[in-house]
Amino acid sequence: TGIGKMRAAYQLTQYLWKMPEKPDLIINCGTAGSSDHNKETVVCCTRFVQRDMDVSALGFEKFQTPFTDDPIILDHGLSVEGLPEGICGSGDHFETAHDTDVYDVVDMEAYALSWVAAQMKIPFLCLKYISDGADGKAEEDWWEFLKKASKGLHHAVDHALAAYEAENKRANG
Repeated sequence: TGIGKMRAAYQLTQYLWKMPEKPDLIINCGTAGSSDHNKETVVCCTRFVQRDMDVSALGFEKFQTPFTDDPIILDHGLSVEGLPEGICGSGDHFETAHDTDVYDVVDMEAYALSWVAAQMKIPFLCLKYISDGADGKAEEDWWEFLKKASKGLHHAVDHALAAYEAENKRANG
């Protein structure tokens, strides 16, 4: 979808618009930073925060989108047995000084993708490979772990899809 929330939302919406019918599932995979989860871990993000939304100077709660009913923490992500869960804070900057306990994973797209999936009532699976500590070494670590991310995510997607299909089989008899 490209980098950033705006591109992510646009590309996913365009893709869905062109589909003859809604897909059964939207999957987002990518790298992310975390000071709570270990590097090289794949975290299944189940909740999402728009971390760069701050209109608190006008009396709104931090992370709240003004004049909407959108919750601060969007709860629209599937969990996968065997994978640690996380709350993903998406923002349009590369975070190098993570200092909040509202979210424990940082990326640049997942909130927007989850929001579009929620609006369209499509299940959303978000898997993030922890490439850095969202700290002062984040830029250096991200480049180092980027190549390892595809292998880690490939394995996690296979695991998640098998679990998703098994759950659907049980649910649908």
